[in-house]
Amino acid sequence: MSDDQGNRLFVGNLPWSTTDQHLLEAFEQLGPVIEAKVIKDHYSGRSRGFGFVTFENSSHAAEAIEKMNGFDMGGRQIRVDRASSQRR
Repeated sequence: MSDDQGNRLFVGNLPWSTTDQHLLEAFEQLGPVIEAKVIKDHYSGRSRGFGFVTFENSSHAAEAIEKMNGFDMGGRQIRVDRASSQRR
């Protein structure tokens, strides 16, 4: 487990139009964000509908889960949870 594992969040059910910048802007109001990344299809470059946000500390990450899980973003209720260390 890396040092930032507790700080890294999975964000699912994102609108297809969401960019890294949109994700950053949505979460940085809750605390300092190290990285906000929307995952894209390798071949088409289109969003896969999920991403990851890494906060500077775990307390901001916990607050983000509490406040942003179920938040309406572009007409979709996003899902926010701690990121697992497993890759699929």
